[in-house]
Formats: sequence, C-alpha cells, structure tokens
Amino acid sequence: MYLIIGLGNPEEEYSKTRHNMGFNTINKLAQKYNIKITKTKYEGLYETGEIEGQKVILIKPQTYMNLSGNCVKPFVDFYKIEKENILVIYDDMDIEPGTIKIRKKGSAGGHNGMKSIIQMLGTEEFPRIRIGIGRPEHNGDEINYVIGTIPKEEIPKLEEGTEKAKEAIIEILKNGIDKAMNKFN
Repeated sequence: MYLIIGLGNPEEEYSKTRHNMGFNTINKLAQKYNIKITKTKYEGLYETGEIEGQKVILIKPQTYMNLSGNCVKPFVDFYKIEKENILVIYDDMDIEPGTIKIRKKGSAGGHNGMKSIIQMLGTEEFPRIRIGIGRPEHNGDEINYVIGTIPKEEIPKLEEGTEKAKEAIIEILKNGIDKAMNKFN
C-alpha cells in the first residue's frame, strides 16, 4: 500500500496559490482514477483507492503547512506503511515552474511542511516529488510569493508541473521510482 500525500493549506483563500501544488496534484490524480477524497481522519482529508493495480491512500493534510507531520504520522503508524511507500508531493522555489524533481530521500530544503513530516517520522528516507514554482523577484518576499495570488500568465506553467507530478506518481506505481526518476528528472 502507498500513502500519497499532497501538501497545501486547507483554507479556501489559499486554494489557488503556489503553496498548494501538492493538493492540486492529488486532486488531478483523484479525478483521473475517480477517487472521491471526502473522508476525514487524523487531521486530514483522505480516501483509499487503487491506481495501476496498487492500493493507495490519497491524503490532503488539513493542518497548517508547518504541522503536516501531525496528519501524516498517524496514517503511517495505523496502516503500517513502509517508508519507501510514502510519497510526498509539494512546491519548491528552487525548481523552475513547469518542472519536477523526484527524490528517494533528502532534507526538507527549507520547506516547512516537509520539516514537520521529517520531524514526526524521524527520518528523511522517504520519496518525494518537488514541483517547481520558481523564486520571487525580490528576496524577502517568499511568504507573499507562495501564498499570494498567481498572475494569470504563470498558471499554465504551474499546471504543467502538477500534470507532470501526477504522471510521475502513476509511473512510480506502475514501474517503480527508479524508472520514474529516469523519465522525469
């Protein structure tokens, strides 16, 4: 079984921001496989389903971003998910919009949602897909950049990134993370 977690902020006001790339990817994946994410448990919205012959649990933590681990850890413990079957999808300012990076493990890289998950799980040894959102023009404007309104002309590039992330998840479930990394990195 795979635990697939998309990171974002639950409030409606953040739904169309760069910080919600993880939620947007989960929504696209759920729509493609007709999985309705309506159940609540452990401070998260979730649903179980099957994708490419693999049992999955799709999760959108409903905590604030920096408390994402409070949602993820109980799911990992309850369902006894192996760390290599945890997949976290989130935004990354160090990657260009429209681009993704798949990693088997690694640090949080300054992302507060990942810091929380790593802290709660006690390990960095789980796969993740980072979706590029680029950096703001001015240093010190990072918070407004990730949770602010996205200019209309940037939306197609960000959509391209979430589409690639969705396809990368499918590839991981079908053929494994190594093949997905070769195809998408």
